[in-house]
Amino acid sequence: MDRREFLKSCAAVGAGGGVVLSNRGMKLNIGAKPNVVLVMTDDQGYFDLACHGNPDIHTPNIDKLFSESVRLTDFHVSPTCSPTRAALMTGRYNNRTGVWHTIMGRSLIRKDEVTMADVFADSDYRTGFFGKWHLGDNYPFRPQDRGFDYVVMHGGGGVGQGPDYWGNTYFDDMYFRNGVEERFAGYCTDIWFDEGMKFIERNKDRPFFCYIPTNAPHGPLNVAEKYSQPYVDKGVSSNQAKFYGMITNIDENMGLLMTQLEQLGLEKNTILVWMTDNGSSAGYKVINRGGKGSQYDGGHRVPCFVRWPGADMVGGRDVTKLTAHIDLLPTFIELCNLKNPAGVAFDGASIAQLLRGDESGWGDRTLVVDSQRIENPEKWRKSAVMTDRWRLVDQFELYDMENDIGQENDVAGEPANAAIVAQLQQSYNDWWDSISERFDEYCEIIIGSDEQNPTRLMSHDWHEEALHSQSGVASGSERNGFWAVEIDRAGTYEFELCRWPVEVNAPITAAIPDGTAIAADTARLKIANIDVNKPVTASDVGITFQVQLSPQKTTLQTWFTDSQSGQSRGAYYVYARRV
Repeated sequence: MDRREFLKSCAAVGAGGGVVLSNRGMKLNIGAKPNVVLVMTDDQGYFDLACHGNPDIHTPNIDKLFSESVRLTDFHVSPTCSPTRAALMTGRYNNRTGVWHTIMGRSLIRKDEVTMADVFADSDYRTGFFGKWHLGDNYPFRPQDRGFDYVVMHGGGGVGQGPDYWGNTYFDDMYFRNGVEERFAGYCTDIWFDEGMKFIERNKDRPFFCYIPTNAPHGPLNVAEKYSQPYVDKGVSSNQAKFYGMITNIDENMGLLMTQLEQLGLEKNTILVWMTDNGSSAGYKVINRGGKGSQYDGGHRVPCFVRWPGADMVGGRDVTKLTAHIDLLPTFIELCNLKNPAGVAFDGASIAQLLRGDESGWGDRTLVVDSQRIENPEKWRKSAVMTDRWRLVDQFELYDMENDIGQENDVAGEPANAAIVAQLQQSYNDWWDSISERFDEYCEIIIGSDEQNPTRLMSHDWHEEALHSQSGVASGSERNGFWAVEIDRAGTYEFELCRWPVEVNAPITAAIPDGTAIAADTARLKIANIDVNKPVTASDVGITFQVQLSPQKTTLQTWFTDSQSGQSRGAYYVYARRV
């Protein structure tokens, strides 16, 4: 029996009631610095859990965690992936950090931001990352550049996207261990949890921060049939059955994780947080209006369970006050007695007192979420201004959440609410003035640094018109944009322009299986004040330019063009190297 099967058997016995695992006779690692395990799933909404009333889904382990946790019932994130991750990691509004999209170079946290991992590391915690980062695949934006000691991850915003290893399918894929490609056996979610649990075991005798953000149940909806078929048998549609199956697999892994913490004697001295990154993309729609990407509560109200058995944090109860992802880092600083990062002004607040059951002095607060998903943010775009009771949506719609949690009745026009609308509009104006000060800046990918040389650029991070999918690359999409880059130091640089990533090793114009041939007879590179071109032949896998560059911030753009057909597109992959 391997380690995973052993943990499964322990979890199954405990859940079945035959034997209850205990810490009797084991060393309980309870100290002044609690461990923190943060698990965040992808595209799973508030009601994609049995404990939240979904009649179809099976989530016994997360349901158990629910019963043991303090539940934040009015907890909000950003409506999409990268923005939530940026706000979570910094304790600051995502727009303030440079992140308001999931692609287009707008999913990269500014290099001067301090992350949650930085804060833990500065207080002598070991920090591990396992799963979906979606805040940059190049220096200085990778998790290993942002405070994490140990990293196992896929590329881009999802397994099988353009920045990820070509052909990954969720099963037996090539991922990145501390920046180095490695073939892993098994299903992606199992791998993230397995690697996370190995990290916990290696560091059981010292404080650690383990962050496991899964890519599931984000599409593509790939999961073993043993997880999806039970839902098909219940009459659930095929895609929703796969979505639920992916969540059931996550639930199974949560059971293994909780079993491990108990077996290692770490349960009482570990803060375990389980949450999701935005509203549901394919799940159970009830009560809240909207889903992933929406400015209505269904887009950003998500579950968040916090368990710390060894502290004065009694589980099995709800906190109904308005809370958010930006609160978690300040909360961890207080609970774990971490050093406050110098010069950082958090937008969030510590909710430690709420977790301990103390609401004294906790007044009403105002928070803002929005869903920009464009190159340059627009004021009031898909926005919600929130208090405990009210939601001001898109500047002019007002909803009374005490009496209309489904946000069906706009009461902005009622005379009695005019002052409330005006007050929330002013709160938004103040917020916008504060977070928009650096909107004209880019987050430049650094080329030529010793931290990453060579650097692989992918069209996922093109500004103006990005291409993030492997299917778009295969079809030869005629898109183009530019990368914002910073040249690290003076020297000779090589830029190899490719249509396909190196692991495919196919000619620029060729069609691979499920791909489309393209026409191209000229390659062009434009960077800083340099604009050069070379011919392309049918056998060319890449076209290499060598240029002299000085240290600077600039833009890089490429073209593959065909003089006969007029076709033109960017080089989806560029390999940049300081010689």
